[in-house]
Amino acid sequence: MHVTARSDYAIRAMLVIAAHDPASVTAETLARAQKIPPSFLRGILTDLRRANLVFAQRGNEGGFTLARRAETVFVGDILRAVGGGFTSVRGFSTADVVYFGEAVPLRAVWLDVEASIGAVVDSVSLATLLESQGAEVPRRQTA
Repeated sequence: MHVTARSDYAIRAMLVIAAHDPASVTAETLARAQKIPPSFLRGILTDLRRANLVFAQRGNEGGFTLARRAETVFVGDILRAVGGGFTSVRGFSTADVVYFGEAVPLRAVWLDVEASIGAVVDSVSLATLLESQGAEVPRRQTA
C-alpha cells in the first residue's frame, strides 16, 4: 500500500476537525495546523464533503464539521473518499486485474492484500486516534 500525500493530509485534516467537534474549523486553520498546502486542502475537503464525512458551512461562522460522530468515521472511510481502493496492480484496481495461465491464482493474493489492509484501516476510528494521542494505537492482529 502506498499512502499518498492526499490520503495523509485528509486523515490529518479529519483529526483536527474531530478534535474541535462540534465547533467548525476553517480551511485556513486546518492548513496552518497541519502544514497542508491550502490549494491542495480545498480539493481534499471537497472530496470529504462529497463522501458525507464533513459538512461545510459558509459565512463568518463557517468552516467544516464532522457529518458523523468521530467513533463512526474510520481511517478506511477517509482513504476511500480521497483515493478509492487501497491497492492497485500496474495502475488497475485489484478487482479488475486479469491474469492468464499459471498466474491466475495471483489475483487472489492481491485481493487478500486489499482485504487485509481494509480490515486494519476499517478498525481504527478518528475517536480511537484522538484518544490515543502520545500512545500506541491499539492494533488489530492480522495473523
